[in-house]
Amino acid sequence: MRSSTKLLRTQPFIVRTKQNSRRNILVKWTVGAVVLFALILALAGTASAHVTVSPNETTQGAYEVFTVRVPTELESETTKVELLFPDGVAISRVQPLSGWSYVYGNDSNGAKTSIVWTAEGAGLKDGEFAEFKLQGKVGDDAQELVWKAVQTYANGTVVEWAGGAEAETPASVTKVLPGTGEADHHGAAVAQQEHEEHVSVESGGGSNDINDSLLRSSAFYISLAALLIGVIALLLTQRSRGSKHTAS
Repeated sequence: MRSSTKLLRTQPFIVRTKQNSRRNILVKWTVGAVVLFALILALAGTASAHVTVSPNETTQGAYEVFTVRVPTELESETTKVELLFPDGVAISRVQPLSGWSYVYGNDSNGAKTSIVWTAEGAGLKDGEFAEFKLQGKVGDDAQELVWKAVQTYANGTVVEWAGGAEAETPASVTKVLPGTGEADHHGAAVAQQEHEEHVSVESGGGSNDINDSLLRSSAFYISLAALLIGVIALLLTQRSRGSKHTAS
Protein backbone atom coordinates (compact mmCIF):
# COMPACT_ATOMS: atom_id res chain seq x y z
CA MET A 1 0.00 0.00 0.00
CA ARG A 2 2.81 2.40 0.87
CA SER A 3 4.50 1.67 -2.48
CA SER A 4 1.31 2.47 -4.36
CA THR A 5 0.87 5.72 -2.45
CA LYS A 6 4.47 6.74 -3.12
CA LEU A 7 4.07 5.97 -6.83
CA LEU A 8 0.94 8.11 -7.05
CA ARG A 9 2.76 10.98 -5.39
CA THR A 10 5.67 10.83 -7.85
CA GLN A 11 3.48 10.70 -10.98
CA PRO A 12 2.54 14.44 -10.94
CA PHE A 13 6.24 15.29 -10.64
CA ILE A 14 7.07 13.12 -13.66
CA VAL A 15 4.26 14.72 -15.69
CA ARG A 16 5.39 18.22 -14.76
CA THR A 17 8.99 17.37 -15.67
CA LYS A 18 7.96 16.13 -19.12
CA GLN A 19 5.80 19.21 -19.68
CA ASN A 20 8.63 21.52 -18.68
CA SER A 21 11.02 19.68 -20.99
CA ARG A 22 8.65 19.99 -23.95
CA ARG A 23 8.05 23.65 -23.18
CA ASN A 24 11.79 24.37 -23.04
CA ILE A 25 12.30 22.70 -26.41
CA LEU A 26 9.47 24.70 -27.95
CA VAL A 27 10.84 27.95 -26.54
CA LYS A 28 14.26 27.17 -28.03
CA TRP A 29 12.64 26.48 -31.41
CA THR A 30 10.78 29.78 -31.23
CA VAL A 31 13.89 31.79 -30.39
CA GLY A 32 15.90 30.02 -33.10
CA ALA A 33 13.24 30.68 -35.73
CA VAL A 34 13.07 34.37 -34.87
CA VAL A 35 16.86 34.73 -34.98
CA LEU A 36 17.00 32.91 -38.34
CA PHE A 37 14.25 35.17 -39.69
CA ALA A 38 16.15 38.32 -38.72
CA LEU A 39 19.48 37.01 -40.04
CA ILE A 40 18.07 36.05 -43.44
CA LEU A 41 16.42 39.43 -43.87
CA ALA A 42 19.68 41.18 -43.01
CA LEU A 43 21.71 39.07 -45.44
CA ALA A 44 19.19 39.52 -48.24
CA GLY A 45 19.18 43.27 -47.76
CA THR A 46 22.94 43.67 -47.90
CA ALA A 47 23.60 41.20 -50.69
CA SER A 48 21.26 42.85 -53.15
CA ALA A 49 22.59 46.38 -52.65
CA HIS A 50 26.18 46.13 -53.87
CA VAL A 51 27.78 48.20 -56.60
CA THR A 52 28.64 45.63 -59.28
CA VAL A 53 30.39 45.51 -62.64
CA SER A 54 29.33 42.94 -65.23
CA PRO A 55 30.06 40.67 -66.96
CA ASN A 56 31.36 38.35 -64.25
CA GLU A 57 33.71 36.71 -66.75
CA THR A 58 35.58 37.80 -69.86
CA THR A 59 38.58 36.59 -71.87
CA GLN A 60 42.10 37.84 -72.37
CA GLY A 61 42.41 40.24 -75.28
CA ALA A 62 38.64 40.72 -75.61
CA TYR A 63 36.94 44.00 -76.44
CA GLU A 64 34.23 44.25 -73.81
CA VAL A 65 31.32 46.44 -72.76
CA PHE A 66 31.27 46.72 -68.96
CA THR A 67 28.09 47.66 -67.11
CA VAL A 68 28.40 49.39 -63.74
CA ARG A 69 25.23 48.95 -61.70
CA VAL A 70 24.79 51.41 -58.83
CA PRO A 71 21.84 51.01 -56.41
CA THR A 72 20.88 53.50 -53.71
CA GLU A 73 20.48 51.77 -50.34
CA LEU A 74 20.16 54.76 -47.98
CA GLU A 75 17.35 57.24 -47.38
CA SER A 76 19.35 59.78 -49.36
CA GLU A 77 20.15 60.29 -53.04
CA THR A 78 23.26 58.96 -54.76
CA THR A 79 24.83 62.03 -56.35
CA LYS A 80 28.30 60.86 -57.43
CA VAL A 81 29.97 57.61 -58.44
CA GLU A 82 33.70 57.15 -58.97
CA LEU A 83 35.07 54.01 -60.60
CA LEU A 84 38.78 53.17 -60.56
CA PHE A 85 39.96 51.28 -63.64
CA PRO A 86 41.88 48.13 -62.65
CA ASP A 87 45.18 47.02 -64.11
CA GLY A 88 44.53 44.71 -67.02
CA VAL A 89 41.95 46.75 -68.92
CA ALA A 90 42.20 49.83 -71.14
CA ILE A 91 38.93 51.81 -71.16
CA SER A 92 38.36 53.70 -74.41
CA ARG A 93 34.71 54.83 -74.50
CA VAL A 94 31.76 55.65 -72.25
CA GLN A 95 28.06 55.61 -73.07
CA PRO A 96 26.40 58.88 -72.01
CA LEU A 97 23.57 58.57 -69.48
CA SER A 98 20.82 61.16 -69.32
CA GLY A 99 20.92 63.18 -66.11
CA TRP A 100 24.58 62.44 -65.43
CA SER A 101 27.84 64.12 -66.48
CA TYR A 102 31.22 62.40 -66.43
CA VAL A 103 34.92 63.20 -66.35
CA TYR A 104 37.93 60.92 -66.73
CA GLY A 105 40.94 60.76 -64.45
CA ASN A 106 44.28 60.35 -66.25
CA ASP A 107 47.83 59.46 -65.26
CA SER A 108 50.96 61.39 -66.27
CA ASN A 109 51.03 59.56 -69.61
CA GLY A 110 47.44 60.49 -70.43
CA ALA A 111 46.06 56.98 -69.90
CA LYS A 112 42.57 56.78 -68.39
CA THR A 113 42.69 55.55 -64.78
CA SER A 114 39.21 56.38 -63.47
CA ILE A 115 35.89 58.00 -64.22
CA VAL A 116 33.53 60.09 -62.09
CA TRP A 117 29.82 60.35 -62.85
CA THR A 118 27.99 63.27 -61.23
CA ALA A 119 24.22 63.70 -61.09
CA GLU A 120 22.96 66.84 -62.81
CA GLY A 121 19.71 66.71 -60.83
CA ALA A 122 18.66 65.19 -57.51
CA GLY A 123 20.37 61.86 -58.17
CA LEU A 124 19.22 58.31 -57.46
CA LYS A 125 16.59 57.98 -54.74
CA ASP A 126 16.29 55.11 -52.27
CA GLY A 127 15.05 52.05 -54.16
CA GLU A 128 16.43 53.25 -57.52
CA PHE A 129 19.51 52.17 -59.48
CA ALA A 130 21.39 53.25 -62.59
CA GLU A 131 23.61 51.44 -65.08
CA PHE A 132 26.69 53.13 -66.52
CA LYS A 133 28.39 51.54 -69.53
CA LEU A 134 32.05 51.54 -70.53
CA GLN A 135 33.92 49.95 -73.42
CA GLY A 136 37.49 48.74 -73.26
CA LYS A 137 40.05 46.09 -74.15
CA VAL A 138 41.08 43.39 -71.71
CA GLY A 139 44.83 42.85 -71.39
CA ASP A 140 46.37 39.78 -73.01
CA ASP A 141 47.91 38.71 -69.67
CA ALA A 142 45.11 39.80 -67.32
CA GLN A 143 43.95 37.32 -64.67
CA GLU A 144 41.15 39.26 -62.98
CA LEU A 145 39.77 42.78 -62.92
CA VAL A 146 39.07 44.25 -59.48
CA TRP A 147 36.74 47.23 -59.81
CA LYS A 148 36.94 49.61 -56.85
CA ALA A 149 34.20 52.23 -56.60
CA VAL A 150 33.27 55.16 -54.36
CA GLN A 151 29.59 56.05 -53.93
CA THR A 152 28.66 59.49 -52.55
CA TYR A 153 25.25 60.42 -51.14
CA ALA A 154 23.55 63.80 -50.87
CA ASN A 155 23.73 63.66 -47.06
CA GLY A 156 27.53 63.43 -47.20
CA THR A 157 27.83 59.67 -46.68
CA VAL A 158 30.66 58.09 -48.69
CA VAL A 159 30.75 54.33 -49.27
CA GLU A 160 33.96 52.78 -50.61
CA TRP A 161 33.30 49.56 -52.49
CA ALA A 162 36.88 48.33 -52.26
CA GLY A 163 36.93 45.41 -49.81
CA GLY A 164 37.45 41.70 -50.27
CA ALA A 165 34.77 39.16 -51.14
CA GLU A 166 33.70 38.75 -47.49
CA ALA A 167 33.65 42.48 -46.69
CA GLU A 168 30.45 44.45 -46.14
CA THR A 169 31.37 46.68 -49.09
CA PRO A 170 33.28 44.42 -51.49
CA ALA A 171 34.85 45.45 -54.76
CA SER A 172 33.31 43.86 -57.84
CA VAL A 173 35.54 41.31 -59.59
CA THR A 174 35.54 40.17 -63.22
CA LYS A 175 37.29 36.85 -63.79
CA VAL A 176 39.49 36.77 -66.90
CA LEU A 177 39.71 33.46 -68.74
CA PRO A 178 42.55 32.50 -71.10
CA GLY A 179 42.12 33.59 -74.71
CA THR A 180 40.80 31.00 -77.16
CA GLY A 181 43.45 31.76 -79.75
CA GLU A 182 40.80 33.27 -81.99
CA ALA A 183 41.49 36.99 -81.78
CA ASP A 184 38.58 39.18 -80.70
CA HIS A 185 38.28 41.55 -83.64
CA HIS A 186 37.27 45.08 -82.70
CA GLY A 187 34.14 45.46 -84.80
CA ALA A 188 32.57 42.01 -84.49
CA ALA A 189 33.24 41.50 -80.81
CA VAL A 190 32.02 44.91 -79.71
CA ALA A 191 28.94 44.79 -81.93
CA GLN A 192 27.98 41.37 -80.57
CA GLN A 193 28.51 42.49 -76.98
CA GLU A 194 26.48 45.66 -77.48
CA HIS A 195 23.67 43.59 -78.98
CA GLU A 196 23.69 41.25 -75.99
CA GLU A 197 23.68 44.20 -73.60
CA HIS A 198 20.73 45.73 -75.45
CA VAL A 199 18.74 42.49 -75.30
CA SER A 200 19.62 42.14 -71.62
CA VAL A 201 18.32 45.61 -70.79
CA GLU A 202 15.15 45.15 -72.86
CA SER A 203 14.37 41.90 -71.04
CA GLY A 204 14.70 43.54 -67.64
CA GLY A 205 18.38 43.17 -66.74
CA GLY A 206 21.04 40.50 -66.92
CA SER A 207 22.36 37.77 -64.67
CA ASN A 208 22.60 40.20 -61.77
CA ASP A 209 18.84 40.82 -62.02
CA ILE A 210 18.18 37.09 -61.98
CA ASN A 211 20.55 36.48 -59.07
CA ASP A 212 19.07 39.32 -57.04
CA SER A 213 15.54 38.15 -57.77
CA LEU A 214 16.33 34.56 -56.80
CA LEU A 215 18.06 35.74 -53.65
CA ARG A 216 15.13 37.86 -52.57
CA SER A 217 12.62 35.10 -53.40
CA SER A 218 14.61 32.45 -51.53
CA ALA A 219 15.09 34.72 -48.55
CA PHE A 220 11.37 35.50 -48.48
CA TYR A 221 10.24 31.87 -48.48
CA ILE A 222 12.88 30.76 -45.98
CA SER A 223 11.98 33.67 -43.72
CA LEU A 224 8.29 32.85 -44.03
CA ALA A 225 8.97 29.22 -43.11
CA ALA A 226 11.02 30.31 -40.09
CA LEU A 227 8.26 32.64 -38.98
CA LEU A 228 5.63 29.90 -39.31
CA ILE A 229 7.78 27.55 -37.24
CA GLY A 230 8.05 30.22 -34.57
CA VAL A 231 4.28 30.82 -34.53
CA ILE A 232 3.51 27.09 -34.35
CA ALA A 233 6.02 26.62 -31.55
CA LEU A 234 4.50 29.52 -29.64
CA LEU A 235 0.97 28.11 -30.03
CA LEU A 236 2.10 24.69 -28.87
CA THR A 237 3.77 26.29 -25.86
CA GLN A 238 0.55 28.06 -24.92
CA ARG A 239 -1.39 24.83 -25.39
CA SER A 240 1.08 22.99 -23.18
CA ARG A 241 0.65 25.57 -20.45
CA GLY A 242 -3.13 25.28 -20.72
CA SER A 243 -2.94 21.51 -20.38
CA LYS A 244 -0.75 21.89 -17.31
CA HIS A 245 -3.24 24.19 -15.58
CA THR A 246 -6.10 21.82 -16.44
CA ALA A 247 -4.20 18.83 -15.08
CA SER A 248 -3.37 20.61 -11.84
